[in-house]
Amino acid sequence: MNFDLIELGQEEFAYRLEEDGTIKAEITWTQMANVMIIEHTFVDESMRNQGIAKKLLDKAADYARENQYKMEPVCSYAVVAFDRYKEYDDVKV
Repeated sequence: MNFDLIELGQEEFAYRLEEDGTIKAEITWTQMANVMIIEHTFVDESMRNQGIAKKLLDKAADYARENQYKMEPVCSYAVVAFDRYKEYDDVKV
């Protein structure tokens, strides 16, 4: 599954999965200096319960690590995932 890095403008970015011009899954953030503010995670109803939201968060965390960024979860999914999985401890603000 390939997620494309999209620049949305005004320091806003996303990893997104699109099919036939329709957004099927995405995670969005605002870049504030060296901190990624994770604001939204979306998975289309037809693709839920397949671990896609976690794959999106993993992809964003890898991006943070590659760029020496930290992440601050704001969206409810990211907040819960950061509490549940210790694998994100290295990128937590």
